[in-house]
Amino acid sequence: MFNNGYTGNRYYSLWRSYRINRDTAIQIALQQVPGQVINVELYYDYGTLIYEINIRTTSGVYEVYIDAFTGQIYEIERAFNFD
Repeated sequence: MFNNGYTGNRYYSLWRSYRINRDTAIQIALQQVPGQVINVELYYDYGTLIYEINIRTTSGVYEVYIDAFTGQIYEIERAFNFD
């Protein structure tokens, strides 16, 4: 899903200039999917940085994708199902 192969000055610039910090991204994700955060990663995807936050709930593990510039949620998907 993500394009992680991009390197160079533009990538470094994006990495340094994101506006939503890790803790804010976690809070945004937890508002949508309450549970225990088990992993947070920051990816470059076609011109923007995206946080991927994995959250464990009683019903499974969810992946929440958040724009690191705006805080907008791109997608929430269920990665694992405990049922």
